[in-house]
Amino acid sequence: MTMEFPEPTVPAAGRAEVFLRYLDHFREMVLAKVAALPEDELRRSRLPSGWTPLELIKHLRHVELRWIEWGFQGREVAEPWGDQRGDRWHVAPDETRDTLVTALRAQGVHTASVIAGTDLATVGVPGPRWEGAEPPPLERVLFHLLQEYARHLGHLDIVTELAGGPIGE
Repeated sequence: MTMEFPEPTVPAAGRAEVFLRYLDHFREMVLAKVAALPEDELRRSRLPSGWTPLELIKHLRHVELRWIEWGFQGREVAEPWGDQRGDRWHVAPDETRDTLVTALRAQGVHTASVIAGTDLATVGVPGPRWEGAEPPPLERVLFHLLQEYARHLGHLDIVTELAGGPIGE
């Protein structure tokens, strides 16, 4: 499913709705680009850094997990860095496009429920995510998530083009 870009001229009920629209848009664009890639490109890297499209999906799921659940909500999370092995992103051989897409979408549903039920000025719960710093308000966390998605979608645009997939939005 691809979504139209959330143009600034489309009315929104408030800032929370704007964040939701952009996060949903960027998440679905990442997933649409990965869905358009042939199976043999999913675990292949076309970049010197070595990351793969499947690793990117898993990374983005963990980014939301770390910033929203482990960070903002202060929940105990078994493997907040479960997208990494050493200094690299990692996807196990038994993890598939379908399971990773399902996990990312489920994380997005959780993020949306937090945004819908929380004032943007609410400060996060103190915990290990903040490494001793004062927790930020939800709005700052969401700005960070948006830049993560936008940046990684741009990276994926290049990888998808190199792999012969669709280009542009």
